[in-house]
Parts: sequence; structure tokens; C-alpha cells
Amino acid sequence: DGDRRKQISVRGIAGLGDVAEVRKSFNRHLHFTLVKDRNVATPRDYYFALAHTVRDHLVGRWIRTQQHYYERDPKRIYYLSLEFYMGRTLQNTMVNLGLQNACDEAIYQLGLDLEELEEIEEDAGLGNGGLGRLAACFLDSMATLGLAAYGYGIRYEFGIFNQKIVDGWQVEEADDWLRYGNPWEKARPEYMLPVHFYGRVEHTPEGVKWIDTQVVLAMPYDTPVPGYKNNTVNTMRLWSAKAPNDFNLQEFNMGDYIEAVLDRNLAENISRVLYPNDNFFEGKELRLKQEYFVVAATLQDIIRRFKSSKFGCRDPVRTCFETFPDKVAIQLNDTHPALSIPELMRILVDVEKVDWDKAWEITKRTCAYTNHTVLPEALERWPVSMFEKLLPRHLEIIYALNQMHLDRVAALYPGDIDRLRRMSVIEEGDCKRINMAHLCVIGSHAVNGVARIHSDIVKNSVFKDFYELEPEKFQNKTNGITPRRWLLLCNPGLADVIAEKIGEGFITDLSQLKKLLDFIDNETFIRDVAKVKQENKQKFAAYLEEQYKVKINPVSMFDVQVKRIHEYKRQLLNCLHAITLYNRIRCNPSKSFVPRTIMIGGKAAPGYHMAKMIIKLITSIGEVINNDPYVGDKLKVIFLENYRVSLAEKVIPAADLSQQISTAGTEASGTGNMKFMVNGALTIGTMDGANVEMAEEAGEENLFIFGMRVEDVEALDRKGYNAREYYESLPELRQAIDQISSGFFSPRDPSCFRDVVNMLMYHDRFKVFADYEAYIKCQGQVDQLFMDPREWTRKVIRNIACSGKFSSDRTITEYAREIWGVEPSAIAIPPPNIPRN
Repeated sequence: DGDRRKQISVRGIAGLGDVAEVRKSFNRHLHFTLVKDRNVATPRDYYFALAHTVRDHLVGRWIRTQQHYYERDPKRIYYLSLEFYMGRTLQNTMVNLGLQNACDEAIYQLGLDLEELEEIEEDAGLGNGGLGRLAACFLDSMATLGLAAYGYGIRYEFGIFNQKIVDGWQVEEADDWLRYGNPWEKARPEYMLPVHFYGRVEHTPEGVKWIDTQVVLAMPYDTPVPGYKNNTVNTMRLWSAKAPNDFNLQEFNMGDYIEAVLDRNLAENISRVLYPNDNFFEGKELRLKQEYFVVAATLQDIIRRFKSSKFGCRDPVRTCFETFPDKVAIQLNDTHPALSIPELMRILVDVEKVDWDKAWEITKRTCAYTNHTVLPEALERWPVSMFEKLLPRHLEIIYALNQMHLDRVAALYPGDIDRLRRMSVIEEGDCKRINMAHLCVIGSHAVNGVARIHSDIVKNSVFKDFYELEPEKFQNKTNGITPRRWLLLCNPGLADVIAEKIGEGFITDLSQLKKLLDFIDNETFIRDVAKVKQENKQKFAAYLEEQYKVKINPVSMFDVQVKRIHEYKRQLLNCLHAITLYNRIRCNPSKSFVPRTIMIGGKAAPGYHMAKMIIKLITSIGEVINNDPYVGDKLKVIFLENYRVSLAEKVIPAADLSQQISTAGTEASGTGNMKFMVNGALTIGTMDGANVEMAEEAGEENLFIFGMRVEDVEALDRKGYNAREYYESLPELRQAIDQISSGFFSPRDPSCFRDVVNMLMYHDRFKVFADYEAYIKCQGQVDQLFMDPREWTRKVIRNIACSGKFSSDRTITEYAREIWGVEPSAIAIPPPNIPRN
């Protein structure tokens, strides 16, 4: 009974009327929308009927919100991103609308199981990892904070590939997420817009004309983005590519009508598939087309909305666009939408006939750029030759902007030719390239990193010259996560235990978690937190057994590293620890060990050979360890297949230990680290990314911090990193490497891992061996603490209590005030059932 009451508090009260209403609506949709009765309906039909029922509750609020914006004409925020990693929508919508209990009860009364229906929904996997998921969290926070915000991106027909593990290797499968239809999107063909490619530029007395272009149409699909219980529903608008009806049927293909119609696919391929690279630039023409496609369609839409807004263009005296930066903010999520800068210039100068200098001022005041990585291989550097062919006018504009920029630098630093070379948007060399990051910096009024240490690196190394030129441009905005999805939705048990002690205010003001510090010695609370974690572990263990037929020990330490597979994230360091633990157990089978289940999950880019080898190594180590009778259930190594948002929602609440072990100075922020912290895992990590601020908030003694700091890495670089020194001087490391090398973990192919060993020994940019000793020692401290469950749980509580800073609500509030110049609003819009004024 008490359990029921707690649930009601956080999940919304299920009024009898609401339950009856949901049932009625569900049956109506089953009948009229899906055209089925209960005799022939499948579980998927039931999912769709429920999705439509919940969607109905969004529609009135969605229309009302957009009406409200039209009347108030606030400054609009446009978040441009090539990735939105949304995951599933059903449960998130129920949570944010306070409908979860009503739906739960109604579905139960209909003899169905809500959780079972939720599992049918496909993830919207329109992202690779952190950058795409950040965009999704930001949309949730912008709606919850009542900002007039829009997410703009591409409606990929195929999102991030599904990962299958076959014989221990990653195999990719197309993610046909739209196969059964998407109940959450609404196509808007009436707002279809043309996007131009190729062609040539003509300079005429009337101005510049871009002519003889190929046209692709951009069809918008809108998805509602509900705020948390504030009746605000914002829009995410994703563009899909359509060929125009006369495509290739001009003079060009006179004879072959059939060929011409089949060729429509060429145009429509633009929105076919998400590029599966995380932190890596692949200079493919199709990708450049995608980047321009989203930018060109979005900017037309922004300008249409600006012009037609109630107070948009009423003053005939000034140029219409004077007020543009007061009404529009464009945030560039990394350099992928960088073409917004020359495209806005092109529209203002060529189309709207605004004076060049005025247009440049407007553009800079409108745009802001978020940098997401310092890895050189991730920086976008497009060949000039590709631009010349695909976007000839934009190339001219970029040249002119660069000239203006370099003239300014030359005036300030006369004779400093090397500085001009370093700061140019155009990189000279065997292949001339456009440095998109430089374009973003000169074309934006604000540039930010995503954690304090990263923003410092941005100022002191990546964009040092630019920082010296305009220090006031550079800011920090430490990333955050939405507490709705990453606490309330994925960990209702913990949310209830917290709400019982401090009320529900933390859901929209995560800093209130600080109040939990009062209960750090409260035995009931300590017991309740530990109990929730144990229940989450049982549930995840059951899921693993059901889905993947692997049995794990639910009282073992759940030691988890989930993130994209990349050398800089150092899954290999984790592997070396697993092998070392294994060797210690084999060496001393009778000794008592703290039982561990090491879980590693994540996708490797299909073209990234080393990342794929790392997956094979993890699965091979698991094969040996998990089948060794001497080990029993003291140690298991599990590779979590097809890691994605919906799997994160299951594994994160069950984790005891969160591994955040990148080489200091390489992980810009990380956000998984924050999700684990708020869900009651302890962190083992380096002083990198947001780990630094997590340690600052919770106290360094409440995390397991180890290894080199940024300064140590730089010192080691100056000295020269020599892996062999560590190999020679650390016997346990040598044993592990020799085992990998000799084929101990790949008896059927002894040389299987020679590339991995060769990399670790002779060209490891990320210095795995240099942190090995400190890491193993630190893992020993983890074991020690885990043997004292009360002390472990007290540290867990302290971590949860200190995680408030890492809400995306705080992040977005900072963007709003310090970059976009708008104030978040706590005032709810009137609900649809209350008549308007």
C-alpha cells in the first residue's frame, strides 16, 4: 500500500475519469486508426493504439504552445544538429504529461502489460553517441524551461546500425526504424522547400545569381517535444529529401522516362542514412550534401517564420533584417551545420539585398558555435574542389569572409605570416581545404566548450590564436542530462525513495538533491537506496538472461563501461584489468575475491578496424574467463550487444561502478558519467571532461580518481612515451600482454590480436600502459569499499546528492542567459481545456 502511494506521487495520480478516458481512446484507435478488433490485434497493434492515445493528449498543448509563441513573438532558439539521439518516445511522453499511472491502470484493466508494449517501440537512433543524445536532452530541457525552441535536423531513413555479435565480431545491420511507421511524427508537405546544389555563379549588375542548379525538395516531419508538466510542447522538425516531379525529365532524359523516374533515388539518398562515425571526419560528398541540405531548408524556414511573425516586419523605415538577431538565435551543434554561416550571408546579401557588412554583423550576432572535441581526426576539413563543384557561391562567400578576417589579423599582427597561416579558414597544401571550425569561430558571437577543462583546452590550444584575438567570445557550458528520462523514467524506484525524503521539486530543479545530505547517516534511507539498487540489478540480470541467455551473479559488483568503442576511451585499459583479475584468481583460487561482472558495451564505426578488434578482444576474453571452472562466479566479462538509448535506460540504474577512463585531455565532457552518478553508481575515472567537475561537486574522495592529469600527459609527450618501459617493469602487465599476443585468448587464431598488441607497444596515442599501474591499484580500493556495503552506499548517497549541477536544465539556463539572451520561464501555459482569454 505504501509502495502504491509512493508510485502515485511521482507518476501522476490515476483519476478514475482519466483511466476510463484512456481505455475509451485506446479502443477507439484500435478500431478506427488500426482497423483491428481484439481477436486479430497483435502486441504491436496495441502499442500503436496506446501511442496514438497518448499522442492525442499532446495535440491540444502542441497547437496551443505554437499559438502562444505567435502571439507573444518571443526570441526563437534554433538548435541545429545533424544528430538527435531520441530513443523511445512513449514512456517519456507519459512521464512529462503525468499520464503514466492512468495509462498503466487502463492497460492493466484491458488485460495487457504496459512494460511489454513499451518494449515494442523502436528507438529513434538518429545519432551516434554523446553529441546526438545531448541534443535530445537539450530539447527536453528547453521545453521544460518554456523556451520557444526548435530542434532542426535530418529524418534519416536508417539511423545508427543495429549491432550483432557473430563469433565475437561486430556485424552491422541496417536500422529500418520506420518499417512499421512512426506514430509520433506529422509530415508537413505544405512547408516543403527547395534546396539547390551544383550550378554556377553569375555576377550581374543586379547582384550575384546562383543559376543552373539541381533542386532537391526538403519535406518537414514534425515531432512534438513536451516539457515536464508545464503544457509546453515544442517542435523538432526533421527534413526528408524528395526529388521534384520534373527531376531528370528536363531536356536531359528526353527518351528514357523510366530511367529518369528511377534516378529520383539519387536525390532522395540525401536523407537515407546516418553516417556512423563518432569523433571522426570522413570527407564524403554525400555527407557534405546532408550538411547543406539541413542548413538550407532550416534557414528558409527560420526566415519565413521571422517575416510572418506578428511583429516581424512591421517597421518600413529600417531594413527588415535589423531586428533579426533580436528575434533569432542559431546554435550550431559542432561544425556539422557550419554552412549556416555562409548560407545566411548568401540569403541576406544575394536574395534580400542587405549590405555586406550589415549582413556580416547580423550573421555573427545570430550564430553561436559549440565545440565538441579536440581530437584532430574529428575536425571537419572539406576539400575546396568539392565545394567548388557542389556549392560554388558558398565558396566565394567563404573566400571573401576569410579575406576580411585575415586583413583584420594582419592589421593587428603586422608581419606575422605564420599567424595568418594558422588562423586562415582556408588551409593551403597539396589539397586546399576549408577548416569548418575556423569558419564557425569567425562567424559566431559565442564559442563554447562542453566542460570546464575542455573549454580551457579550447582557449589555450585548439583556438589559442582566436582566443587572443577575441577572448570575450569564448565561454564554457558544462553539459548536462535530463533528469526526466535519466532518473524519473529509467529509475522510478530511486526517484520514489528520493521524493519520499525531499519532495518532488528536484525533478525540475536537480540542485535540490543537496537536501539528501541530511540523510547520509539515516539507516532507513541507506537501506532503501541499497534495496532499490539491488532490485535494479536483479531486473537487469533477468533481462540479460532472457535476451542473451547469459546468467550473471546479481550480488556481484556490476562494473560497467558503456560508450562508443574508441581508442581514446580506453576500453583496452578495462580489458587489461579484467585479465589481471583473472590471472590473480587463477594464481590463488582459494583466496576470497570480490565478485565482479564486468560489462562493456558500445558500437564501433564500421570502418574503424582497431575499434572492431577491441570488440573481438573483449568477447574473446569473456569466452575464456566465463568458461573457466576455477573462476566460477567470481568474475564474468560480458559484452553488451547493440548498446543504444533504450539499453542505457536499463543498464545504468543497475550499475555499481561507472568507468570513465579516457586519457586526460581527450574526452570533451562525457554525459554517461553524469547518468551513472545520478543513478547511484560510483565512478572510477581520470581527471578528464566533466569527471573533474563531478569530483569537485562530490569531493574527490567520493570518486575513484586515478592516473595522469593533463599536465602529466603533456610532460610525457615532451619526454616521449615509451610503452616498452612499462611492459618491462610491470610483471602483471607483461603477463597480460603476452597472453593476448600468444593467442591465449584466441587459440584458434594465435595471431588474431597482433595489430592490437603492436598498437599498444609502438604507437599508442592514448598511453594505456602509462595509467595501468595506477588503475589496477585504484580498482583495489574499489574492491575494499565494496566489501563494506554501508560505507559504499553512503558514498553513493553523497554522489547522488551532489549531482544536481549536471542537469541539462542548468546547462540550458546558462545558454539562454549568456548566449541567446533569453530568460527561462517557470510559468505554465494554460492547458487546452481552459478556454483562451
